[in-house]
Amino acid sequence: MHKNKGYYLPSPSNWPLKGSIALICTLAGAANWMHEEWFGPYLFGFGFLMLIYMIYGWFGMVIRENRSGILDNAQVDRSFRWGMCWFIFSEIMFFSAFFGALFFVRVISIPTLSGAGSHMVSHVLLWPSFTAGWPSPANPNPSLFVAPKSIMEAWGIPAMNTFILLTSGATITLAHWALLKNHYKTMLVGQLLTILLGMSFLFLQGHEYTIAYLQKGLTLGSGIYGTTFFMLTGFHGLHVTIGTIGLCVIFYRMLRKDFNSHNHFAFEAVSWYWHFVDVVWLLLFVFVYWL
Repeated sequence: MHKNKGYYLPSPSNWPLKGSIALICTLAGAANWMHEEWFGPYLFGFGFLMLIYMIYGWFGMVIRENRSGILDNAQVDRSFRWGMCWFIFSEIMFFSAFFGALFFVRVISIPTLSGAGSHMVSHVLLWPSFTAGWPSPANPNPSLFVAPKSIMEAWGIPAMNTFILLTSGATITLAHWALLKNHYKTMLVGQLLTILLGMSFLFLQGHEYTIAYLQKGLTLGSGIYGTTFFMLTGFHGLHVTIGTIGLCVIFYRMLRKDFNSHNHFAFEAVSWYWHFVDVVWLLLFVFVYWL
């Protein structure tokens, strides 16, 4: 272990190129899979496996560099922090687009189709039998898009998941405090509790999806309510899954005693991401389930 006084410049790497190819193949494969092209599943599978390989290899390289001490530099630390900040900003823009779609539908599209304001002509010519409401009680073309039997209630599983994620924000903060104070056992307990809470959230969300499909008839093809519901909650669930995997990796590194009160940015990065996931869920609970 040694401290590098100069700014560390890594050697040229092909990991970014591999990651770009993996993402292109994964997304193109998923799109063609949904359009029932024969090569879609194979392209998606190749891209996904390559993405896992890239993440394992690139992150592993950075972990080895950190253990060797060559990353122990204030300027490098700032670079990592700014990089994580910009990544979270890109995630904010990602979810902002989906929330924007939800608000556009609720505030503009549905009132327009029902003839609100100066749109009575559009209502009469297009869908004269359509009535506004959210969650939408019916679809403009019920023969093509069958509306769900009922909507998702806010005060069941969603409220439980809200409590779970808020609690997980407290437990990961406890782990961070314990790390700064060098309380090793408390740090491990806080991190483990956060992982278990994340898994509990995912289990309950999976159960909620089962209820939506089998009991309520709410699917991706049941109109704009089903589309926006699964788009927002599904991508959030994906982020919780990624965050939980990250928490598990950090827990393993805690067991190996990779972190101390001075050097623990990897833990901070995952905790920032987890708090972001918590905030997004609060917005989802309010605008998707409650209001």
